Amino acid sequence: MDSAALKKWAIVLALGLIIWFIPCPAGLSPNAWHLFAIFVATIAGFILQPLPMGAMAFLALSFCALFGILKTKDVLMGFGNGTIWLIVCAFFLSRGFIKTGLGRRIAFGIIRAIGKSAMSLGYSICLAELVISPAMPSATARGGGVFYPIVQSLSSAFGSEAGPSSGRIGKYLMQVGFHADAVTCMMFLTSMAGNPLCVGLAASAVGVELTWMQWAIAAIVPGLVCLFLVPLVLLKIAPPELKQIPNARQLASDELAKMGPMSFDEKVLAFVFVMCLVLWATGSITKIGATPIAMLAVSIMLITKVLTWKDVLSEKGAWDAMFWMGGLMALATALAKSGFIKWAATMIASGISAANMGWIASFVVISLIFIYSHYCFASVTARISAMYAAFVAVAVACGAPALMVAVAFGIFSNLPISLTHYGNGAAPVYFGAGYVSQAEWWRNGFIICSINTVVWLTVGMAWWKVIGLF
Repeated sequence: MDSAALKKWAIVLALGLIIWFIPCPAGLSPNAWHLFAIFVATIAGFILQPLPMGAMAFLALSFCALFGILKTKDVLMGFGNGTIWLIVCAFFLSRGFIKTGLGRRIAFGIIRAIGKSAMSLGYSICLAELVISPAMPSATARGGGVFYPIVQSLSSAFGSEAGPSSGRIGKYLMQVGFHADAVTCMMFLTSMAGNPLCVGLAASAVGVELTWMQWAIAAIVPGLVCLFLVPLVLLKIAPPELKQIPNARQLASDELAKMGPMSFDEKVLAFVFVMCLVLWATGSITKIGATPIAMLAVSIMLITKVLTWKDVLSEKGAWDAMFWMGGLMALATALAKSGFIKWAATMIASGISAANMGWIASFVVISLIFIYSHYCFASVTARISAMYAAFVAVAVACGAPALMVAVAFGIFSNLPISLTHYGNGAAPVYFGAGYVSQAEWWRNGFIICSINTVVWLTVGMAWWKVIGLF
């Protein structure tokens, strides 16, 4: 082991041990505190990577099982999570797009239509996300299953692959795709599966009944501003080498001519793709979950030989994402169940209430804590379950208008998706493509999240004043 790896291990272990041996705070069980220590050490391991992320997650789970921090069934529960398998199926769907050439055909079709520059491609992704998002409540299915294969094909079409050529345009497009998915999650009640949970919790916590239209009107102006800024900001902080593409349309036409008519495999995959879109969009009617739909898609591809079982086994990104995301999901879920999150939220809320800062200042402080606490979560829905009701109740108790608070914290539940490579189900899919390093992903994610936060706390609050939320 070299000196650099030793230093990384020293930092990871020191963080975990320091927290572990700090006396357990009042109101919290020793087991919950020790679980928090392991979680912090695991996140540090993800950042520094003395071992790959999957290996770090496996070590953390093994430690929890061996020393009785978690029962074996709790250690393994992340791997049975529906979102994890939706992520895995999204990788397989993407493999089908690459193998059949359908993704390449779609990419060249987009380039032929609007492919003047990297920015025009970025805005086309944002516009498509905006159009589809109200009808597709699974952000993982939308980002990972629908847009990621197209974004990957666009990148490949311009000779940008993971590795040395990633900076050509792929790194830029991958981040635009992910952050656009995060923004659209905020904009509609039906654009993210956890949003309806906010509606239910708002009714029970502060007696506010939110409607689809109230949410959409409150989110439309600041949401469009955020969506407009995504390609622009990334053009500055993650500039592609290929900014202008003057001959793109002719290139696309020539390549489409070379490809000729659609093959049988492409037609099968096109049917599967449209089937997924329709079923995901009508899930509230059919009551079929996003994960079973994705599994059906993979099954059809296997039966028709669009994918072989060897293709499935060789899709390393899927299995790697399953290990580290499943492990992190198990730790985050256990941390919430242990009472740590509720304890931390209560402590924060008590401190803010005692400060007596006035409702606007209190609302801003509570919002910032709520947003940036997402570093501790691998699931938006889990964070909503653990924190939404408590933070909404505290904000209202500080004098903030109940309707505004209910809408705002529903939106803010999705705002920090941009922060990390595990912020929601689509994140591991885009990150797993290998175009963006973890350090760059976190840096750019923090910048995008912070800009969006400023937009919502300025433009957003001004708009909420205009429409009468306060």
